[in-house]
Amino acid sequence: MASLNPPVCNFGLRAPDFNLLGVDGKRHTLANSAGKNGLLVMFISNHCPYVKAIKPRLVADCRELLPYGINTIAIQSNDTENYPDDSYERMMEEAKLFNFSFPYVLDENQEVAKAYGAVCTPDFFGFNAKLDLQYRGRFDAAGRGEPPVDNPRDLFNAMKQIAQTQQGPREQIASIGCSIKWFPQESI
Repeated sequence: MASLNPPVCNFGLRAPDFNLLGVDGKRHTLANSAGKNGLLVMFISNHCPYVKAIKPRLVADCRELLPYGINTIAIQSNDTENYPDDSYERMMEEAKLFNFSFPYVLDENQEVAKAYGAVCTPDFFGFNAKLDLQYRGRFDAAGRGEPPVDNPRDLFNAMKQIAQTQQGPREQIASIGCSIKWFPQESI
Protein backbone atom coordinates (compact mmCIF):
# COMPACT_ATOMS: atom_id res chain seq x y z
CA MET A 1 0.00 0.00 0.00
CA ALA A 2 1.69 3.16 -1.24
CA SER A 3 1.69 6.26 0.94
CA LEU A 4 1.05 9.59 -0.72
CA ASN A 5 1.30 13.23 0.26
CA PRO A 6 -1.15 15.75 -1.23
CA PRO A 7 0.10 19.08 -2.57
CA VAL A 8 0.35 22.13 -0.34
CA CYS A 9 -2.56 24.48 0.25
CA ASN A 10 -3.74 26.54 -2.71
CA PHE A 11 -5.01 29.46 -0.59
CA GLY A 12 -8.28 30.96 -1.77
CA LEU A 13 -9.30 28.07 -4.02
CA ARG A 14 -13.11 27.96 -4.04
CA ALA A 15 -14.73 24.77 -2.70
CA PRO A 16 -16.22 22.70 -5.55
CA ASP A 17 -19.91 21.94 -5.12
CA PHE A 18 -21.24 18.44 -4.53
CA ASN A 19 -24.50 16.59 -4.01
CA LEU A 20 -23.85 13.22 -2.39
CA LEU A 21 -25.84 10.55 -0.56
CA GLY A 22 -24.98 10.18 3.10
CA VAL A 23 -25.21 7.12 5.30
CA ASP A 24 -28.16 8.91 6.93
CA GLY A 25 -30.10 8.49 3.67
CA LYS A 26 -30.05 12.26 2.97
CA ARG A 27 -28.42 14.25 0.16
CA HIS A 28 -25.62 16.55 1.30
CA THR A 29 -24.45 19.57 -0.67
CA LEU A 30 -21.78 22.18 -0.15
CA ALA A 31 -24.45 24.73 0.82
CA ASN A 32 -26.18 22.58 3.44
CA SER A 33 -22.90 21.29 4.88
CA ALA A 34 -21.07 24.56 5.58
CA GLY A 35 -20.92 26.00 9.08
CA LYS A 36 -21.21 29.72 9.81
CA ASN A 37 -17.41 30.03 10.14
CA GLY A 38 -16.22 27.34 7.75
CA LEU A 39 -16.25 23.76 6.56
CA LEU A 40 -13.84 20.88 6.86
CA VAL A 41 -14.10 18.56 3.86
CA MET A 42 -12.20 15.36 4.43
CA PHE A 43 -11.66 12.39 2.18
CA ILE A 44 -11.47 9.23 4.28
CA SER A 45 -12.05 5.51 3.89
CA ASN A 46 -12.83 2.61 6.15
CA HIS A 47 -9.90 0.35 5.29
CA CYS A 48 -6.96 2.81 5.25
CA PRO A 49 -4.58 2.25 8.20
CA TYR A 50 -3.80 5.99 8.36
CA VAL A 51 -7.49 6.79 8.83
CA LYS A 52 -7.99 3.90 11.26
CA ALA A 53 -5.12 5.20 13.41
CA ILE A 54 -6.64 8.66 13.85
CA LYS A 55 -10.39 7.94 13.66
CA PRO A 56 -11.27 8.23 17.39
CA ARG A 57 -9.25 11.47 17.73
CA LEU A 58 -10.59 12.80 14.42
CA VAL A 59 -14.19 12.23 15.47
CA ALA A 60 -13.51 13.95 18.82
CA ASP A 61 -11.83 16.94 17.14
CA CYS A 62 -14.68 17.38 14.65
CA ARG A 63 -17.18 17.36 17.50
CA GLU A 64 -15.04 19.93 19.35
CA LEU A 65 -15.01 22.21 16.27
CA LEU A 66 -18.80 22.50 16.14
CA PRO A 67 -19.07 25.28 18.79
CA TYR A 68 -16.57 27.29 16.70
CA GLY A 69 -19.01 27.25 13.76
CA ILE A 70 -16.97 24.72 11.79
CA ASN A 71 -18.95 21.87 10.25
CA THR A 72 -17.38 18.74 8.81
CA ILE A 73 -18.27 16.37 6.00
CA ALA A 74 -16.46 13.09 5.31
CA ILE A 75 -16.36 11.82 1.73
CA GLN A 76 -15.54 8.23 0.75
CA SER A 77 -14.39 8.10 -2.88
CA ASN A 78 -12.67 4.72 -3.17
CA ASP A 79 -13.66 2.07 -5.72
CA THR A 80 -16.10 0.01 -3.63
CA GLU A 81 -16.19 -2.94 -6.01
CA ASN A 82 -12.51 -3.74 -5.59
CA TYR A 83 -12.41 -2.43 -1.99
CA PRO A 84 -15.61 -3.78 -0.39
CA ASP A 85 -14.56 -2.58 3.10
CA ASP A 86 -15.38 0.89 1.78
CA SER A 87 -18.90 0.01 0.62
CA TYR A 88 -21.93 2.13 1.53
CA GLU A 89 -23.08 -0.56 3.97
CA ARG A 90 -19.68 -0.61 5.71
CA MET A 91 -19.72 3.20 5.77
CA MET A 92 -23.03 3.05 7.68
CA GLU A 93 -21.45 0.65 10.17
CA GLU A 94 -18.37 2.88 10.66
CA ALA A 95 -20.44 6.01 11.20
CA LYS A 96 -22.53 4.24 13.82
CA LEU A 97 -19.57 2.51 15.49
CA PHE A 98 -17.62 5.76 15.88
CA ASN A 99 -20.70 7.95 16.46
CA PHE A 100 -19.87 10.42 13.68
CA SER A 101 -21.17 13.92 14.40
CA PHE A 102 -20.82 14.76 10.71
CA PRO A 103 -22.26 13.42 7.45
CA TYR A 104 -20.41 10.51 5.86
CA VAL A 105 -21.14 10.51 2.14
CA LEU A 106 -20.31 8.32 -0.85
CA ASP A 107 -18.67 9.82 -3.94
CA GLU A 108 -19.95 6.98 -6.10
CA ASN A 109 -18.46 8.14 -9.42
CA GLN A 110 -15.33 9.75 -7.89
CA GLU A 111 -16.15 13.08 -9.53
CA VAL A 112 -15.99 15.02 -6.25
CA ALA A 113 -12.55 13.63 -5.37
CA LYS A 114 -11.36 14.67 -8.84
CA ALA A 115 -12.91 18.14 -8.50
CA TYR A 116 -11.11 18.68 -5.18
CA GLY A 117 -7.86 17.15 -6.39
CA ALA A 118 -7.92 14.66 -3.50
CA VAL A 119 -5.11 12.13 -3.69
CA CYS A 120 -5.16 10.15 -0.46
CA THR A 121 -7.06 9.16 2.65
CA PRO A 122 -7.03 11.13 4.78
CA ASP A 123 -6.93 14.32 2.71
CA PHE A 124 -8.17 17.43 4.53
CA PHE A 125 -9.54 20.63 2.98
CA GLY A 126 -10.27 23.45 5.44
CA PHE A 127 -12.47 26.25 4.11
CA ASN A 128 -13.46 29.57 5.67
CA ALA A 129 -16.99 31.04 5.76
CA LYS A 130 -16.65 32.20 2.14
CA LEU A 131 -15.67 28.60 1.24
CA ASP A 132 -12.16 29.64 0.22
CA LEU A 133 -9.45 27.07 0.95
CA GLN A 134 -7.30 27.93 3.96
CA TYR A 135 -5.88 24.58 5.06
CA ARG A 136 -4.65 21.45 3.32
CA GLY A 137 -2.41 19.76 5.81
CA ARG A 138 -2.01 16.85 8.15
CA PHE A 139 -4.18 15.78 11.06
CA ASP A 140 -1.23 15.69 13.45
CA ALA A 141 2.37 14.48 13.73
CA ALA A 142 1.57 10.89 14.71
CA GLY A 143 0.74 9.47 11.28
CA ARG A 144 -0.15 5.82 11.85
CA GLY A 145 1.71 5.69 15.16
CA GLU A 146 0.68 6.38 18.71
CA PRO A 147 0.54 10.13 19.33
CA PRO A 148 3.10 11.51 21.77
CA VAL A 149 1.82 13.31 24.86
CA ASP A 150 2.72 16.72 23.38
CA ASN A 151 1.29 15.85 19.93
CA PRO A 152 0.35 19.06 18.07
CA ARG A 153 -3.27 19.13 16.87
CA ASP A 154 -2.47 20.59 13.46
CA LEU A 155 -5.91 20.17 11.86
CA PHE A 156 -7.89 21.20 14.94
CA ASN A 157 -5.73 24.27 15.56
CA ALA A 158 -5.87 25.31 11.89
CA MET A 159 -9.66 25.01 11.76
CA LYS A 160 -10.03 26.89 15.05
CA GLN A 161 -7.82 29.66 13.61
CA ILE A 162 -9.95 29.73 10.45
CA ALA A 163 -13.10 30.04 12.58
CA GLN A 164 -11.61 32.96 14.49
CA THR A 165 -9.75 34.84 11.73
CA GLN A 166 -11.05 33.35 8.44
CA GLN A 167 -7.42 32.63 7.50
CA GLY A 168 -5.45 29.44 7.86
CA PRO A 169 -1.88 29.10 9.07
CA ARG A 170 0.72 29.98 6.43
CA GLU A 171 2.96 27.09 7.51
CA GLN A 172 1.34 23.72 6.82
CA ILE A 173 2.67 20.18 6.72
CA ALA A 174 1.14 17.89 4.11
CA SER A 175 -1.06 15.00 5.15
CA ILE A 176 0.04 11.44 4.46
CA GLY A 177 -2.18 8.52 3.64
CA CYS A 178 -3.21 5.71 1.34
CA SER A 179 -3.82 6.56 -2.29
CA ILE A 180 -7.43 6.95 -3.34
CA LYS A 181 -8.49 3.70 -4.98
CA TRP A 182 -9.52 4.91 -8.41
CA PHE A 183 -11.69 2.85 -10.71
CA PRO A 184 -9.61 0.82 -13.18
CA GLN A 185 -9.08 2.70 -16.43
CA GLU A 186 -10.52 1.02 -19.47
CA SER A 187 -7.86 0.36 -22.06
CA ILE A 188 -8.43 1.96 -25.43
